[in-house]
Amino acid sequence: MKYQNGRVAAILLATTIAGQAMAQEQTVTVVLSEELDVVEPCMASRSNIGRVVLQNIAETVTEIVPGSGLQPRLATSWEDMGGGTWRFTLREGVTFHDGSSFTAEDVAHSIARTTGDQIVCEIGAKFFGGIAITTDIVDEHTIDITADPAQPILPLLMSTMTVVPAETPMDSFVETPVGTGPYTFDEYNVGQNITLSHYENYWGDMPEVLSATYLFRSDSAVRSAMVATGEADIAPNIAVQDATDPATDYAYPNSETVYLRVDHEIAPLNDVRVREALNLAVDRQAFVGTVLADGTLLATGMTPPSTLGYNAELEPYGYDPDRARELLQEAAADGVAVDSSITLIGRTGNFGNVLETMEALLQMFQDVGFNMELQMFEVAEWENSYSRPFAEDRGPTLVAAQHDNANGDPVFSMYFKYASDGLQSGIQDPQLDDMIAAATAATGEEREQLWSDTFAYIHDEIVGDVMLFHMVGFSRVNPRLAFEPTIKTNSELQLAQISFN
Repeated sequence: MKYQNGRVAAILLATTIAGQAMAQEQTVTVVLSEELDVVEPCMASRSNIGRVVLQNIAETVTEIVPGSGLQPRLATSWEDMGGGTWRFTLREGVTFHDGSSFTAEDVAHSIARTTGDQIVCEIGAKFFGGIAITTDIVDEHTIDITADPAQPILPLLMSTMTVVPAETPMDSFVETPVGTGPYTFDEYNVGQNITLSHYENYWGDMPEVLSATYLFRSDSAVRSAMVATGEADIAPNIAVQDATDPATDYAYPNSETVYLRVDHEIAPLNDVRVREALNLAVDRQAFVGTVLADGTLLATGMTPPSTLGYNAELEPYGYDPDRARELLQEAAADGVAVDSSITLIGRTGNFGNVLETMEALLQMFQDVGFNMELQMFEVAEWENSYSRPFAEDRGPTLVAAQHDNANGDPVFSMYFKYASDGLQSGIQDPQLDDMIAAATAATGEEREQLWSDTFAYIHDEIVGDVMLFHMVGFSRVNPRLAFEPTIKTNSELQLAQISFN
């Protein structure tokens, strides 16, 4: 009898150990360059938040899949009803992580919360600025969504709309996000890590990854080394000089555009000659193959060449420091205070070699005569300079940013970057407002041409910003994983798409 009990105990112990080992094998560790300042789903369009939250915890109404285009997610189908209204049929049998059922009421609430004025949600401000969105619940799993002005690509816009339960507060961000995704938000040890685990009642296929831990390390070399030593499994953002192992490192165009947002409202940046001098002061080609990867493209507009309406006829500003100095002298002769102190603001950890890039830009601007200083901020403090409301007592500033548009249409970029009321716009230009509105409402070839014309107006006529680069991204992946980064990896990292070798 003792022998039998001992044998059973041994079997149970072996089973437990095997189960623990399997669970360990199905856990991944992701090391990120930036810590999350918030975990709110309606802020998931910001890359540092989206890499954790988007489609892992909170799912969208529709989804853009690289290579496949627009696909169902929480909506299974959609139909144009005319008059700016689209009818969405929602997926049945879906539950939130709190156990409540997913219905049209949750979609209506999420849209009202994201696009309303009680909190500032980046998804609402970025993608639905200048658009009034209303909803009408047809039944438990059918909802009519109306845009005014009418949006011919409303189903595409819904690929950005994260859905939360109808009970989610309208007037405050959540600290523990609840969604319908394949993973639950378990714990956030600020300054240390975030942990997620598989949601057993998820409506979709069971993923191979059962849990994930996110760590934060600002140094690219450290992140790369952590994957090399097995301390981490994925470093989605590393610098070019650290991508040295063909067996683990991936390079890919990542749909990110790096630029300097110019504040047109503050002298001397309100003078077009000064803005042109800024552009001519930068030797863009000098960055390629040095601090930035070979294959980096010089940018003429906010969106990459894969985007509808990309204007291939525009030429990047050439490097002409002598002409830049002449323009500053001409402006000074007309009374423009070109010697005013200008602040160049960068975001720590935004991309590989960001500090080196910012220091080189500063030197180039100073070489042609700009009185400029560099300040580097973590994301939360950087956001205070980048997004409205801007400080009324601010001086002239250039804010360096990296903008992602992997969605194929400029509508995901242009209003909040360039409209007079845009969340991150430094421009007040009624003609540009009209151009953006017209392109947003158009379809087909007309839409493409109107966006192309808009890019030309920004680049050639008003010299809107200092456009710099369409980036090449680098990620390091542990060989134990079957995962290949895509154009979307910098802004979202779906754990359910990872399997194990």
